[in-house]
Amino acid sequence: MVAEAGGGVGFRSERGPILIALMLSTGLVAIDSTIVATAVPSIVHDVGGFTSFPWLFSAYLLAQAVCVPVYAKLSDVLGRKPIILGGIALFLLGSILCGVAWSMPALIAFRVLQGLGAGAVQPVAITIAGDIYTLSERAKVQGYLASVWAVSSVVGPTLGGVFSSLGIWRGIFLVNIPLCLLAGWMLVRTFHEKVERTSHRVDYGGAALLTTSLSLIILGALEGGQAWAWNSSISVTVFVVGALLLGAFVFVERRAAEPVLPPWVVSRRLLATTAMISFGVGAVMLGLTSYVPTFLEGALSTSPILAGLALAALTIGWPISASQAGRFYLRIGFRRTAMIGVTLAVLGSAVLALTAHTPNILLVASGCFIVGLGLGLVATPSLIAAQSSVEWNERGVVTGTNLFARSIGSSLGVAVFGAVANAIYGASPGGEADPQAIVAASAAVFLAVLISAVLTVVAVLAMPGSIGNSQAKETEAASKTRSPQD
Repeated sequence: MVAEAGGGVGFRSERGPILIALMLSTGLVAIDSTIVATAVPSIVHDVGGFTSFPWLFSAYLLAQAVCVPVYAKLSDVLGRKPIILGGIALFLLGSILCGVAWSMPALIAFRVLQGLGAGAVQPVAITIAGDIYTLSERAKVQGYLASVWAVSSVVGPTLGGVFSSLGIWRGIFLVNIPLCLLAGWMLVRTFHEKVERTSHRVDYGGAALLTTSLSLIILGALEGGQAWAWNSSISVTVFVVGALLLGAFVFVERRAAEPVLPPWVVSRRLLATTAMISFGVGAVMLGLTSYVPTFLEGALSTSPILAGLALAALTIGWPISASQAGRFYLRIGFRRTAMIGVTLAVLGSAVLALTAHTPNILLVASGCFIVGLGLGLVATPSLIAAQSSVEWNERGVVTGTNLFARSIGSSLGVAVFGAVANAIYGASPGGEADPQAIVAASAAVFLAVLISAVLTVVAVLAMPGSIGNSQAKETEAASKTRSPQD
């Protein structure tokens, strides 16, 4: 367990070195999620496998998503430090192997290894922040962590383009080596925790069932309508087997001594509703991230750089509002703060949906910025509310479940939005090359994003209204009395 220490939130505070280490660790995952895209042509030219290159992204996202609940549970059992260090080590190994990959299948396999490492780094970093910072400080810290994603959304594609233009695409993976070593060294040196060592029974069966079932379901969502038709036999088989294994997982977890995903995670109203909110945030975020650049480049012939900057408005708005969310939820509560945020997300999505047929880059950037402001006021308070409602030995599972729900929302959202867009492309004689089809498909996707934002409003309304500040303060006071940090 880790106790909160005093001294403020900034980099010069007592906990500043830990915050820097967490930001570095988060940066590994954030940059790697964007740096590969601009280097794909160079990668394909070197190792081949053009038809398989989408798996560079799907395999990474799939591996990252399915292992989050397992790592989250292990962090509650073994402590945060060994899990995040193990994740960084896996990510480092995967990066080195990607850098020396000799074929597309090998590169995809090593991307899976990277994803398995990333699945430990991001949720555990956020959990550690929840451990060492007080309720009033966590929003500002989440703003710091969110700013890493904002910077990475610009730095990642830029670095990828530079390495690609220099003919050294392998550098996009090898650049992770010093970053991993620095992040790991800082965590070893600055982050200390005392974990109560007790005997545990690891739920290997539940972990295997959960990982396999979710792998199949997310795989079906990612590849449906792309690698195979939604109504094909392979699509039906993937979803049916995934659903059966998920049912078996639920059966096993009810009887497990220490389940990977305890039933109370979905039975408590606060945790269930905040997970649903996170699901909606993931769908809205990835829906815009996936289609805004295509919309601008195809409809307005905008350069990739300008299209990327318009999208960056989304990731710039998020950390701005996330860093200020604490001022809101300490005064008006978590649910009201989230309601303000989701209202902004609906407003921004409406701007994009209503103006899609008369495309304008400034309107698109403005809509993305408003959505980003909204998501920062939704994602941060809902996550902190969930973290603050539980004790240390449950916080890892709660944080992991919240982030896992966001990953599922992203995967399923992109799959549904892709099916909508592909249906419109398929009905157009010009297909994906027809600017009118691009406008129509993007308008339909933006409408679907708007619907997702509206449904997230329902989840926010379902949040308990009295979280607040009584339960959170009790948890906060209890955590301060433990003082287990070295």
